[in-house]
Order: sequence, then C-alpha cells, then structure tokens
Amino acid sequence: SEEIAASASYEHNHPLYYLSASRLPSNPDELPFLLQRWHRQVKLIGGVLLLDCHHLNQVDMAREEAIARLVEDIETPLIVCSEKRKNWPRRDAIAFDIPRLTHHEQLALWQDNLGEATSQLNGTLESLVTNFSLSSTKIKTACSTTTEQPQQTPLAKQLWHFCRTQARPQLDDLAQRVESQATWEDLILPEKIKTVLQQLASQVRQRSRVYQQWGLASRSGRGLGVSTLFAGESGTGKTLAAEVLANEFQLDLYRIDLSRVVSKYIGETEKNLERIFSAAEGGGVVLLFDEADALFGKRTQVKDSHDRHANVEVSFLLQRMEAYQGLAILTTNLKESLDQAFLRRLRFIVSFPFPDAESRSKIWQRMYPQQTPTKGLDYKCLGQLSVTGGSIRNIALNAAFLAAEAEGKVMMKHILTATKAEAMKLEKILTERETAGWLTEAYL
Repeated sequence: SEEIAASASYEHNHPLYYLSASRLPSNPDELPFLLQRWHRQVKLIGGVLLLDCHHLNQVDMAREEAIARLVEDIETPLIVCSEKRKNWPRRDAIAFDIPRLTHHEQLALWQDNLGEATSQLNGTLESLVTNFSLSSTKIKTACSTTTEQPQQTPLAKQLWHFCRTQARPQLDDLAQRVESQATWEDLILPEKIKTVLQQLASQVRQRSRVYQQWGLASRSGRGLGVSTLFAGESGTGKTLAAEVLANEFQLDLYRIDLSRVVSKYIGETEKNLERIFSAAEGGGVVLLFDEADALFGKRTQVKDSHDRHANVEVSFLLQRMEAYQGLAILTTNLKESLDQAFLRRLRFIVSFPFPDAESRSKIWQRMYPQQTPTKGLDYKCLGQLSVTGGSIRNIALNAAFLAAEAEGKVMMKHILTATKAEAMKLEKILTERETAGWLTEAYL
C-alpha cells in the first residue's frame, strides 16, 4: 500500500511524507500544533501525507481518537493505510481494498530483486514463496540485506531465516513460540500412524506444485491449507509430532495460548484469532491449538445470549480455518467433544494410541543422551511400566537429578524412586508386575 501511495504521489508531482500513527500525540491539545506545521509545509513545497495505521493496538482508544481528529481536521490530501477499514462519520473517504500479492507476483518480485543471485537458490525459490507471503517492501528488504552480506551462509538459508522472523513480532503477544530440534527418529509410534504423518508432510512439501504449477488453486481459494487433528491421551506424542513437522520444514511453531485469545467481551475472541491467522499467513508458521476442544467445541442450542455468542465464535472459526492456507494442528484428548463441522473440514485426523510395552521400551532407550552416565538400565523391564511417553520423560528427568545429587550414575533405583513420585502425582497405583525385576542385584 505504501508503494501505491508513492506512485500516486509521483504521478501528480507531489512529494510523499510518511507518518506512523503510533507517533501521533495522544494529548488533544498538541495535535493542532502538528497540523499547523504540516499545513505550512504543504503551502511552501506541497506534499501528500501518508498515515500508517498498521500494527496498532486496537484497545488504545486514545490513539484511535487522535487518528480520527487528524483525519477530520486536516486540510490537505491524506492517504491512510490500515489493515481494517476505518470509518469517520464527519469526513468522507474513498476506500480501496488492496489484496495480498499472488503467488506469481511474489515470485516475479523475488526474481527481479535477486537478479543473477537467483541461480544460487538451487530451485528453492518456489518453496520460499509457497511458505511465506511477504509484501513487496519486505521482499526488496530481504534481497538487499542478504545479497550485500558476505556469503558465509548460503543465500537460500539467509533468505529463509529473514522470512521466518517476519511474523514473530505480531504473534509473540498472542502465542508461544516453541523451539524444537525433534526429528522423525524421536517419534515412537506405530508404522501406520507414521505413514499418515508422512503423507501430511508430503502435502505441505508439494503445495507449490499441486496448487500453483498444476493449477488447482485457481479452482477455489478455500481449503488450500493443511489442517489436521491430533487426538489421543495426554503425553502420547501429539505436541512432539507437531514439533517434528515444524522442524522438518524449518518453520516456527506457535502454540496458541487460549487464556490470551479467548475473551469475555463480545467480538474480542474473533479479533484475536483473526490477528493470529493473518500473521501466520504472512509469516509461514505452524499453528498449534493445544487442547482445541476448549476453543473448537460443539455448537449448542441457543437458550440465551451467551449461547448465541459462543456459536458465533465457533462459526467464525469454521470459516477462518477453511480460508487459512498454512499448516494448522489441533490437539485434543476429547475428540468426541469437537464440533462435527470442524471434523469435516480437517484434511487429516490422526489418533495417537497409548504406547504398548515395546514402544515404551524404545522411548526409554531414547531418553538419555550418550553423555549421560548410566548403569544397568534394563529397557525391557522399564517398558513394563504402563505410562505415556510424557510421563516417561518426567521420570527419566527426575531420576537424572536424583543420580546427580548422589554424584553417581543413573540406575534402576533412581528410576524407581522417580516412578513412585510420578505415580503419586498422577494418583496412579503401581503394580508389582510393572516394577518386577527393577531392583535385582545385577542392576544395583
């Protein structure tokens, strides 16, 4: 939008001046002095003012009032750039909707700005455009800042890192960024579940080919993202699988903090969710709605205004999920409580089972790195303990602290002590069968 304003000003031989709405004086008595100086400037050399209202806190009413006063009192040409339409009853304004750059437009911009350096990307430019939707200004900034730097790091990696960081300032106040180095080897799951996850990954990987090169995106703009549900008990690997997928594609994973998103005020929940989805679309992130049943619950029969408002939120989410073009992952341990309309719109539904003894033994084997001192750990015996992978991790970590405090190696006795503490926490009764053979003479 800034470039369009600059082009329009250039066509009419007027210089363009930029003013961020965040710098407007909130004190009503100071604004007339600002306008007086501006009007004097325009009379001397002319000019058009561009007021940038992007990324403003919508709750800051003083700032909104300052914007309204400026718009209503200014006597010279004014261009206002904003993510949302604004209405000023006492001032007529012509509104233009500026759509996001299309895939082909972004690709052309990248190629024009990179020039000969495009050959260094080894065909990864399509993947870059598919995962990140940037404005022309940001594309130019990315190209100029990376091509001017010493090529100690491959250009493709520099560009990817630049694009990856664009959405972070907009998302960090509403969601938690999860750093992950998890790989497919860390997922201990039945092969049929891993196969489904690999199919999910392949759809993310091949989006550019199917939607753009093969033209399927031209059929409809809805449902182009990959939305999936991970269902299963707590600790069965749902969040870990999300981390693996994010790490696979070198994208940021954001866990949605429902306490920050859901609001008791009518319409605020929808605004927060719209901010999340919009920022995610621009920045190419993986969204993780943990315990999604709390947010995506079934719509109820309307008995009062609270039910009506709750149903409006769910309906909004249905529409926004369908329009979202990135990877969105919902996790739940109460699949039956989700609205059926959501389930129909999900591309994949993956059920994470409670791990069997063999799987638990494999999980135990991956708990301790090579540098961790251990002695006499019997992973087959440990696999007898009927708990999830999340609990196994807690036990393994607590046992390591017990061994470190004793200045010794991690042994079965430390794991047994940690297991009893975990069972007490979970209010679980340990059976003799689960811990049989843990304290034999060979392991002490």
